[in-house]
Amino acid sequence: MTSTRGRTTSRASASRTLVIRLAPLPSVLIANRGEIAVRIATTARALGMRTIAVYSDADSQAPHVQAADEAWHIGPSSPRESYLVAERILDVAKRSGAASIHPGYGFLSENAAFAEACANAGIVFVGPPASAIRAMGLKDAAKALMQAAQVPVVPGYHGERQETDFLRTKAYEIGYPVLIKAVAGGGGKGMRRVDRQIDFDAALESAQREAANAFGDPRVLVEKYVSSPRHVEIQVFGDSHGNVVSLFERDCSLQRRHQKVIEEAPAPGMSAEMRRAMGEAACAAAKAVGYVGAGTVEFIADGSDGLRANGFYFMEMNTRLQVEHPVTEAITGLDLVALQFHVAAGHPLPFSQSDLKINGHAVEARLYAEEPERGFLPSTGKLHAVKFASTTTFRVAPDGVRIDSGVRTGGEVSPYYDPMIAKIIAHGRTRDEALDRLSQELEASLVAGPKTNARFLIRLANLPEFRSGTFDTGTIERHIETLAPAHAPAAPAVVAAGAAHVFAVPSSPADESPWNDRSGFQLGGARSVPVSLRVDEETIQVRMMHSASGVTFEIAGETVVPHPGARLVPANDGVIVLEDQRQVQVSRPNPRDILDAAVAGDGAIRAPMHGKVTLIAVEAGGRVTKGDKLAIVEAMKMEHALLASADGVVAEVLAAAGDQVSQGAVLLRVEADA
Repeated sequence: MTSTRGRTTSRASASRTLVIRLAPLPSVLIANRGEIAVRIATTARALGMRTIAVYSDADSQAPHVQAADEAWHIGPSSPRESYLVAERILDVAKRSGAASIHPGYGFLSENAAFAEACANAGIVFVGPPASAIRAMGLKDAAKALMQAAQVPVVPGYHGERQETDFLRTKAYEIGYPVLIKAVAGGGGKGMRRVDRQIDFDAALESAQREAANAFGDPRVLVEKYVSSPRHVEIQVFGDSHGNVVSLFERDCSLQRRHQKVIEEAPAPGMSAEMRRAMGEAACAAAKAVGYVGAGTVEFIADGSDGLRANGFYFMEMNTRLQVEHPVTEAITGLDLVALQFHVAAGHPLPFSQSDLKINGHAVEARLYAEEPERGFLPSTGKLHAVKFASTTTFRVAPDGVRIDSGVRTGGEVSPYYDPMIAKIIAHGRTRDEALDRLSQELEASLVAGPKTNARFLIRLANLPEFRSGTFDTGTIERHIETLAPAHAPAAPAVVAAGAAHVFAVPSSPADESPWNDRSGFQLGGARSVPVSLRVDEETIQVRMMHSASGVTFEIAGETVVPHPGARLVPANDGVIVLEDQRQVQVSRPNPRDILDAAVAGDGAIRAPMHGKVTLIAVEAGGRVTKGDKLAIVEAMKMEHALLASADGVVAEVLAAAGDQVSQGAVLLRVEADA
């Protein structure tokens, strides 16, 4: 659906054209950041609404600030001091005269108290009523409510009792394997699969501890673990007049540690009978809580014998817009954000269930700043290049590709927020066509600076198990060694490509000496010059050889020519070389780097990424055993424990809890036992 200033939108289906006239609100404060804030602002401005952005210290120059008509500062970089402070958001809304607040997703989007505070202040909350958020906020209560509404739920115990003996007995009655899940929260925290009764107690203790730390609530429920599970969700939309429709399903089964990686619509192997049954169940769930706006009812389906109308179970409801909503927009032609504004203004849905049709197939991949080869560690820093082959944003282009992004060249991926760089959405007449377009766009994308998961996504999009439609939520873990092989040294030809660029750069005036000349000129024969080179975090020695046929390099005893297909991005007094979407930083070594490496020695415990030290678990002079936790660094809402690699003594502690540290910073040193 294409929005216009006249607020008339149209969607072409295979059989007819659906014309929708939208009546939005006059203005909106967007209580979010990144790509979703830009996406909301884009639609709101197209509808003629005044748009108001909010930003933290870290986001003062962010694209979402530039996308709005006006922007207001709300505090320090930490979300706990800015985007999560409801009082500051409401204060800006009142001072700016905002008629409504759109929370996006994450942050305050599923905070019932915030939705209620908006209503009390006379500001429209672009989302469901607080009562619906509360009803679906706790998994155990929500499942009891769904059972009453005759929505199928996974067999399990969803009651209040939490004694270990009692829950162990319930697990035995349900039958192993079982899944222990935190009552509150999501994102895979407080979740453990248990295959044997002997392992239950330890898994329960671990899940309760993690749930208490993450959500302040240690309570859990125990459910039957569904074999060959498929994660299939239904996009629902309701209005304040009692109407609820299903906008069909999305398959989100490609997950890593319960986090979605690639989503698609419709679900492969979905029959018309199952689609109807799931849609009716999702609408019943929404009606049971008086739902208004965009929401998603998530189901787990037993895929061991194909998708069946009697083989799916309610998991939870996300009472907000989903990250993966663009695939639904692609197959329906609807603008879900425009519809959110329409129903939030009190208007009925401008269509009925029978008006909606599925057009083709769509897939979405989440391009993140992370390193799959290093256990998916977040990667931060300056974005020296961000470029996509498709230039169409926030709507599917004629070539079938859409890019949703909240960053740009020259910006920065900070340690404070989710490390998403972009969502890449591809649409096609068939599933294979959509996946081909997704893979091609990922291959053509250029992101340099923070490392990305682009290679991982390309491999996943082309994985035979996924292409055949026989995948489930365990697919990524089963193929992780193929999808994200362990970190390996850069290929010599790639290093040579970087070296050729680095040493082609003119020397500084201080180096203008015939003895430092690297041109290769001499009166007879080829010339060979030894040079030092910094490759990522390592300094190596290579030989640069000049001859009439060009420049070659001797690296690790091998003579190589620069890789002809590598892409080069100048950065950090050197160059980033990209080949097959792997980034390698090549530069001339700084003498200071060599000195620091010599001082640090093998006992240095370094920060794996830019972030905040949340714990130093040892003291100088204390003994540690291999595997002991030494420190915890938090970045992008994830904690990373640093462990002792050997028995020894803590020689020095150089950081404290609360410190902001850069990637590679030495936090402490451990002298290993001889």
